[in-house]
Amino acid sequence: MQLLRLGEPGSERPFVRAGDGTLRDLSALTADIDGSFFAGDGVARVAAALAAGELPEAGAEFARARTGAPIARPGKVVCIGLNYRQHAEESGAEVPAEPVVFMKAPDVVVGPEDDVLVPRGSAKTDWEVELGVVIGKTARYLESAEEALEYVAGYTVSNDVSEREFQLERGGTWDKGKSCENFNPLGPWLVTADEVADPQDLGLRLWVNGEKKQDSSTKDMIFSVAEIVHYVSQYMVLRPGDLINTGTPQGVALGQPDPKPYLREGDVIELEIDGLGRQRQNVRQA
Repeated sequence: MQLLRLGEPGSERPFVRAGDGTLRDLSALTADIDGSFFAGDGVARVAAALAAGELPEAGAEFARARTGAPIARPGKVVCIGLNYRQHAEESGAEVPAEPVVFMKAPDVVVGPEDDVLVPRGSAKTDWEVELGVVIGKTARYLESAEEALEYVAGYTVSNDVSEREFQLERGGTWDKGKSCENFNPLGPWLVTADEVADPQDLGLRLWVNGEKKQDSSTKDMIFSVAEIVHYVSQYMVLRPGDLINTGTPQGVALGQPDPKPYLREGDVIELEIDGLGRQRQNVRQA
């Protein structure tokens, strides 16, 4: 199943795209696709309602509706840095012995075709295609990585937009280079975990103005999705609807020769992950 939300910002409605390609309205089953939805076994309830033929087809007015982020109001956005071997190499960093964990403000999550806004004063806004992992049930002190995938509701495409000067040159932690407005386009949909046979075998790609910048596979991850969920659960409680960005592969602007091709107003970003859909953003000035 593909779970998605359609409508203008703040007024999105929940839908599911069934296996036959039809778009079904979830409004009678849930008000939104959020933490409460996942905590209430929402994925199973949607599957059961689909199988019973209880979900009406979406109205024609939604055929051209804006696509919002597939999850509403994540409680937190946890990010993993330097999690691809070749990305660590291009950044001049050592391969980490443990996952590099930082946070991103939840309110920067936007739809997959919403504008990316270059912050005022920014000269080094960068792109990062990433596999997004959405938590389906509370994960607290998990005993092993082997059980960790049981806590994943699904997977989605995430653009972990970053401002490198704010992140690396202005002191303090990485967070202020990660939490600028509109810095996390997400979607277009959430593919439920049962439909992703192996999250460590997904191709991911990103283009800027039609030029391919990133082309890799989750096989290159240093720490797998299961290892990340297990590890993070030792330091914070992962709750239903939380988002984990699992790191980006090589090919970001930061790793390019000078002059580095950071994002500017008028650029167009496109990104995709096998089986999870495609995003497209116009870059604007904040």
